[in-house]
Amino acid sequence: MPKPWRFLPYDSGRVKDLCAQLKISPLLAQVLSARGFEEERPALAFLNSKLNELHDPELLPGVPLAADLIVAAMQAKRRITIYGDYDVDGVTATSLLWHCLKLAGATVDYYIPSRLEEGYGINSDAIRKLHAEDPQRLLVSVDCGICSVVEAALAKEIGLELIITDHHQFGDELPDALVLVHPRLPNTSYPFGDLCGAGVAFKLAWAICQRLGDGKKASPRMREFLISAVGLAAVGTVADVVPLLGENRILVRYGLTSLPEKASLGLKALMKIAGFEGKSELQAEDIAFGIAPRINAAGRLGQARLAVELLTTDVPERARTLAEYIDEQNKVRQTVERKVFKQAKELVEANPEWLNGAAMVLAHAEWHPGVIGIVASRVTEHFQKPAVMIAINQSEGIGQGSGRTFGSFDLHAGLTACREHLIGFGGHRAAAGMKIAAENIDLFRAAFCAHVTNNHAVLESDLEQRIDGEVRLSDLTLQAIVEMDRLGPFGRDNVRPVFACQGVELAEPPKKMGEGERHLSLMVRQGSRKIRGVSFGHGDWADEINAAVAGGGTISICFAPNINRYQGRENVEMHLIDWKADKP
Repeated sequence: MPKPWRFLPYDSGRVKDLCAQLKISPLLAQVLSARGFEEERPALAFLNSKLNELHDPELLPGVPLAADLIVAAMQAKRRITIYGDYDVDGVTATSLLWHCLKLAGATVDYYIPSRLEEGYGINSDAIRKLHAEDPQRLLVSVDCGICSVVEAALAKEIGLELIITDHHQFGDELPDALVLVHPRLPNTSYPFGDLCGAGVAFKLAWAICQRLGDGKKASPRMREFLISAVGLAAVGTVADVVPLLGENRILVRYGLTSLPEKASLGLKALMKIAGFEGKSELQAEDIAFGIAPRINAAGRLGQARLAVELLTTDVPERARTLAEYIDEQNKVRQTVERKVFKQAKELVEANPEWLNGAAMVLAHAEWHPGVIGIVASRVTEHFQKPAVMIAINQSEGIGQGSGRTFGSFDLHAGLTACREHLIGFGGHRAAAGMKIAAENIDLFRAAFCAHVTNNHAVLESDLEQRIDGEVRLSDLTLQAIVEMDRLGPFGRDNVRPVFACQGVELAEPPKKMGEGERHLSLMVRQGSRKIRGVSFGHGDWADEINAAVAGGGTISICFAPNINRYQGRENVEMHLIDWKADKP
């Protein structure tokens, strides 16, 4: 369904002032103004955000006590076990805290639950197993646990000390652990509530390093570790699709700079396989589309421990072997994902009445529970409504589900309202997981769709494509687009600038490319300026565009410009987002 284009308003007078005050191009000034940075000081602060603008870790609720307890456990020679999650955020958070404690001389290991056998979060069987192995150990969760009320009570009952660090949405009751570390705990006021699990782990590691130093500053050795740890925090932050503003933007900005030189052996091996070897600086998109999917593939297919081993190993040959294996797992994941998405669309075709519902709830016995979250995102985008995908285990009669929101709908609140039909659930506003008895899926579908109908109105802003400004192709000089990168890193709530251009001709016929000809490549021209563009997943546009320009017609294009750096050469290219045929 074509999206309406909406051009963001801006003050031309403020654009002129920003150009003079900040000595920047009109194009960059226009984007700043359109995004609400109309005054010199806030605009300059946004462009020049510094690492020292991160908030003191002592401000993060629970960090002071958690750091004290962990350092005390280290000094008492107790084993510290990090209990992580199987997604990229959990894997990087686990690896980050492990590196910190290992470097400090602690006895440290990690436990990652199997996505396929244990599911998300802390589970009671793992609590009992870990306690039986070493009842004196200190268990520290990362990226999970804030909803583990029953499990925390069990740990307390059997005498296993538990620290919970998390960032997900909590329920009406908080778990009774030694200490809870969370940026949005009730009755607290941490200045930035959108940290991901790896960001929380970084703040905890920072506080531990301070205590191992002089109490305020880390030792030179641990300070060097923290600089490298920003890279792991950046990977987790980008992968978890939290807003790239505030502290998240700072972590990612400096993490992208540190990764090429300071990444661990395993991460460097993975970067090489992803084609990033030799890049002096990565982009957030490199993580989102190159590094994160590979790490995620291991967890989605039940091998998350191997991903943590990859990020923590100091054996070069092992790092290379693991990186190659995880890359193969990612290829398998891509194949499975395409099959599941095809089946999801076929389900809707077979049940056209579902199109009238306010949400999509799709279930299938052949679906792999490790990929349904990715496919839920694609289903949400395709049908423009919240979606829940459920993989049914027929032998157990249980469905494992994953949901993604659309627009401003609060997905976690929606699952909470339908909890009577669920075995359990967790997550946050934009994404969540759940378990359900297969026999209750139809009841859940009806209740969930009814809740969405009553609590969510699809706004025009949910459907529109926002555009920062209209340009001519001649405006897209290399210098102007390089300068635009000062707005980055780009991601959720801080997207790469999007422009529109009218009256564009085809310099050559558009081509389908990639496996299954799923992608589009085209060369456009306006006057003497030619620029190459690509559009992923829109190979079908090739025939449509050819038909639209037959007889000499032109098109209007909506795109995000970027710099293609290859073998020392730099060229402006565009990611085509949308297009329209111009009226004669």
